[in-house]
Amino acid sequence: MKINLKTGPKEPERVLESQQGITIEELMKPYVKYLPYTILAARVDHEIKELTFQIEKDCSVELLDMRTQEANLIYQYSLCFIYLKAIKDTLGDIPVEIQNSLNKGLYTEIKTPRTISEAQVRTVEDRMKELVEMDLPIKKEVVSREKTLEYWSHSDEKAAILKNCPGKEEFIFYDLDGYKNFFYGSMVPSTGRIRHFELVKYRRGVILRFPYPSDPSAIPRYVDEKKLCAAFGESKKWHKLLNVSYLADLNEKVRNNKHKDLILLSEALHEKKIAEIADKIAKSKKRIVLIAGPSSSGKTTFAKRLCVQLQVNGLKTLYMGTDDYFIERKDVTFDEDGKPNYEDLDAIDIDLFNRNMNDLLSGKTVDMPTFDFIEGTKVFGKRITSMRPREIAVIEGIHALNGELTKKIPEDEKFRIYISPFTQLNIDSHNRIPTTDARILRRIVRDSLYRGYSAKDTIASWPKVRKGEDKNIFPFNGEADVLFNSALVYELAVLKRHAAPLLHAIDQRDVEYADAQRLLRFLDFFEEIQDETVIPNNSIIREFIGGSIFLEDF
Repeated sequence: MKINLKTGPKEPERVLESQQGITIEELMKPYVKYLPYTILAARVDHEIKELTFQIEKDCSVELLDMRTQEANLIYQYSLCFIYLKAIKDTLGDIPVEIQNSLNKGLYTEIKTPRTISEAQVRTVEDRMKELVEMDLPIKKEVVSREKTLEYWSHSDEKAAILKNCPGKEEFIFYDLDGYKNFFYGSMVPSTGRIRHFELVKYRRGVILRFPYPSDPSAIPRYVDEKKLCAAFGESKKWHKLLNVSYLADLNEKVRNNKHKDLILLSEALHEKKIAEIADKIAKSKKRIVLIAGPSSSGKTTFAKRLCVQLQVNGLKTLYMGTDDYFIERKDVTFDEDGKPNYEDLDAIDIDLFNRNMNDLLSGKTVDMPTFDFIEGTKVFGKRITSMRPREIAVIEGIHALNGELTKKIPEDEKFRIYISPFTQLNIDSHNRIPTTDARILRRIVRDSLYRGYSAKDTIASWPKVRKGEDKNIFPFNGEADVLFNSALVYELAVLKRHAAPLLHAIDQRDVEYADAQRLLRFLDFFEEIQDETVIPNNSIIREFIGGSIFLEDF
């Protein structure tokens, strides 16, 4: 049997001869000591496989460490499993919720009668370290639907999830030293591979912290994201009001045709929040509103809805994007792929931007540029404008919260907003759906509808997008005056209908096939919302699925 083995993303391919039935773990043994980071999984003919997978035919194998998104998620799932096992061993059978990303980690809540103590957190962490040192096997088991329902008969939450997934006949369980749980993601073969983590007691819960893909052997610097925490608290209140805690609740509403009220209430909550932000801006008397957020956050729709609400407050608005202030293409630096780099701040003509904004604030008439992306140059004479005393400039751009962009604009004129889908409806209390997955689904659908890109194209470009976000967007979210959570509790049930066919179209021979299959796996749990007529034409989700009133000139 011939195997083409790659031990890393930039390593040359080795051609090996091997016996049928060899596991990936056995195959990689001779090379492990030469690799910079722990191998967590492998890509076999573009499918993600656990290290226990047995190879039975000629194939290509690429070893994956935490620098890849797939392996990063496997690390998170495995760490959460060890965490849950340690809680059971030290605190007993008590409910645990793994909720959302916060403070460079995952925010969790251990439902003890009283708020979890520092001593209890240390006890759980010590037990996790013991489990890692013991290098215990994590065993995978594929269980029939009937046996799964029987196993979870004592848990209303788990049973509801499984009953509400009629299309799934088998479920994946993992066993760690007698502790079993259901996960939709893959795991490492043993606990010894999860060596970098820490627990931090935070308010009523615990932050489970682990390395970033950019540095797989170190815990990132701790940041207390207080505003983000407040946004999560608001999201919890919204979910309670909507009577939707987990996926089973949404599926039940869709099947019983009660999702229309859910959609309208979700949209009303968004509109109420946008109106509250507009009221704050009006009271602040600030005239430069800066909006930033990662890809597919819904920045354009949010900005234009905000303009409407500002007009309700009697304020005229001037909407613009920072893309029109790109420097000339001939002056742009190149990225590592040899392509023009429009992602970094030095691609913006900062001096011109600041001069134009200050002139507008002082009442002068300004010849604002429009960037011609075909010719790669700024064009003048098309947007000659001025601002009245009661007029506000609403500016959207990836660098909008970076102080360097607006360094010459008076601070008392700037109001900053950070927008992102901070939360997603999780499958259950232990199976979290990363918000990055929700964003890429939004982008896949929008790219196909409006930009002529296939799902394969979008997935291929996503690592570069994420790298740019880590550098240019996420570090500045703490600068915002307010945060807006653009997630809609029902959106994945809508996106599934649009995204699933695009993902199914990706061929198994394509590198992007593995990501497509991972996204399809969790979409399988969602009932589809077929009738979209009830979704308002100013909804953020309309920016991605079509039918938005804001896609025309505003």
